Amino acid sequence: MSRATGRARYWAVPVVVASVALAAACSPIETNRPYSPSDGLRVDLTDDLRGLNLLVVSAAEGDAGALVGAFANDSTEDVEFDVTPEGGSAVTIPVAAGETVYLGAEDGFDAQIGRVDAEPGDVLPVTVSVTSGDEQSLSLPVLDGTLEEYAHLLP
Repeated sequence: MSRATGRARYWAVPVVVASVALAAACSPIETNRPYSPSDGLRVDLTDDLRGLNLLVVSAAEGDAGALVGAFANDSTEDVEFDVTPEGGSAVTIPVAAGETVYLGAEDGFDAQIGRVDAEPGDVLPVTVSVTSGDEQSLSLPVLDGTLEEYAHLLP
């Protein structure tokens, strides 16, 4: 082994370790970011008001649909969340201060959309708003009863 090859090996390990450490230090920590680890979407209207795992279950385009997920209110005041499908009527979900209301759960709030203008597998554009005036537009996934866990939610 030549002296140059030995020197290269000697410096290779520290250089690789330093490179990996630098890359790790520059990468954002993904677990600190809110995200939707499920079929539905998350929407944060404020730090205290949010929708969780929101989606729509409908048999076919033009049929009624069930809004599924939850709305959380960590504020000190009661609020009403409105979910308004594009071109449709709003569904209003009252949520008391410090409470979470579940949609589509056995003891939860029954939130029905009269007509879903998207076929299963597509997305439904909606606007989610609260009484304080905060709002956000998003596209909720539309699922049907093909998956067993959603079949009982069909309207």
